[in-house]
Amino acid sequence: MATSGKAFDFRLFRRLLAYTNKYRRTFYFVAFAAIAMSALSIIHPHLLRQAIDKSIIPQDGGKLMFYIILMIVVLCFEVVFQYAFIYFANWLGQSVIKDIRTRMFKLMLSFKMKYYDKSAVGRLTTRAVNDIETISSIFSQGLFMIISDLLKMLVIMGFMLYQSWRLSLIVFAILPILVYATRVFQRAMKTAFEEVRSQVANLNSFVQERISGMKIVQIFTREETEYQEFQKINEKHKKAWIKTVWYNSIFFPIAEMASSVAIGLIAWYGGFDAAAGGAITVGMIAMFIQLSQMLFRPLRQIADKFNTLQMGMVAANRVFGILDTESHIEDKGTIEMCRSEGLIEFKDVHFGYKEDEEVIKGISFTVQPGETVAIVGATGAGKSTIINLLSRFYEINGGEILIDRVSSKEYSLASLRRQIAVVLQDVFLFADSILNNITLNDPDISEEQVIAAAKEIGVDKFIESLPDGYHYNVKERGSMLSSGQRQLIAFLRAYVTNPEILVLDEATSSVDSYSEEMIQRATEKVTQGRTSIVIAHRLATVKKADKIIVMEAGKIVEMGTHKELLKKEDGHYRNLYEVQFMAEEMM
Repeated sequence: MATSGKAFDFRLFRRLLAYTNKYRRTFYFVAFAAIAMSALSIIHPHLLRQAIDKSIIPQDGGKLMFYIILMIVVLCFEVVFQYAFIYFANWLGQSVIKDIRTRMFKLMLSFKMKYYDKSAVGRLTTRAVNDIETISSIFSQGLFMIISDLLKMLVIMGFMLYQSWRLSLIVFAILPILVYATRVFQRAMKTAFEEVRSQVANLNSFVQERISGMKIVQIFTREETEYQEFQKINEKHKKAWIKTVWYNSIFFPIAEMASSVAIGLIAWYGGFDAAAGGAITVGMIAMFIQLSQMLFRPLRQIADKFNTLQMGMVAANRVFGILDTESHIEDKGTIEMCRSEGLIEFKDVHFGYKEDEEVIKGISFTVQPGETVAIVGATGAGKSTIINLLSRFYEINGGEILIDRVSSKEYSLASLRRQIAVVLQDVFLFADSILNNITLNDPDISEEQVIAAAKEIGVDKFIESLPDGYHYNVKERGSMLSSGQRQLIAFLRAYVTNPEILVLDEATSSVDSYSEEMIQRATEKVTQGRTSIVIAHRLATVKKADKIIVMEAGKIVEMGTHKELLKKEDGHYRNLYEVQFMAEEMM
């Protein structure tokens, strides 16, 4: 992300403030509390002056007690308003980020698969969790605190001028130095915090990927290499934070020194005037020392809180970058597919994951209702891409895909996908119970239905053998199950939805013979009586298919039944059969 030269982006800030519209009452109350605290801030120094000049110096104990009681009363009001200010400012911040996070997650659910192909999971997690949490500090520690401090400074400056313009000028002469230093500090910190957020995202992305792929790291003994790479990224992360520390270490001593000089000048000038019997009193000197501290402290705090505000704005810019992303499959279909016949037609379909690299090159085929079609071919031939196109995970570049003689784009996306059940080669399970992984928390699918379906396809015994049966928690990505067991769960997940169209990317290369036998029986059961497209990895599936489509380099090179294709001399399927499937048949 390019670094902006602006210290503050008001356009972005206005957009963020729009999220407070539904909480206007709370917003206005927090603003009122900030104003009230500003007004109360000058009462304490004024009461201190009165106590010194009218009770301590004249040695009037009765008046001193009166001023002490007044100070206690004012203090109580300050405590009440400060409590209300802090609580409701934080409440507002959390309410706003809840709305933003909800909107962001809903948006991410509708992104194209192409978006996730190009986006690192760790970065997206950082945006959805860390960055959005940082935005809340704009309201809890940034915006309202800055407004409160600015109001307090204005009130103090006006009161100081009213009390003594000469002492006020002494304080105001130091003020430009602090204001200039604060301005420079703000600009430097904005750049520094953009770098911090970037390095945090890099660190999150690296750690997330390595933890997810730890098995690969250890299999290929990459521990030392990954450790060295992590050290480099971690060092960049540290340097980004050290830069912010360096700016702080310069600014705050300058601010403290300026404050001390102002106090010294007040005591020097005011003391000589008071000793000479001038208009300045001892009480006024004490009041101005306290007021100058109250004036400079908010200025130092504003710089610190502006850091918080800047971090929140940088985070908001990154989050809005995702919210502004236009990466959605167009869902303009007006037809609701209640129940599909199961007729599928691909007509001269062209597609590429990249614009200049076509993966599917004008393929055409028809799958009749209830028919099972096996797709075979070498790796990279485009077999799995057909699954993605049928479910509209990606938009085709040319041609047309028809379901029941209607273009798939004419159906609403939700109704289309409800009619198509997909069992992928790489089965993903959530860290939840087997039951919830099968139903995906669909209230229309009962546990009894799941159990009945499991018995029908022959996977009930394996599930019931687990400690908690259907309520067994499979942990993250189904790590508590074998690859074959995960595959069986995926079959059951597809089967309970009772789809008219079934797509299987059946892979058994990494499963044991027992699991493979169960998967074979499950495949026969779930494909029975419904339109099925199977990316075939096993001879049994290929031989039983009503039609076999042979693909090579994104094109259909042969089509027919197992027997028909074997009759072709030097045919693609026959060569594939002899190389790949015959060895399986002889085992």
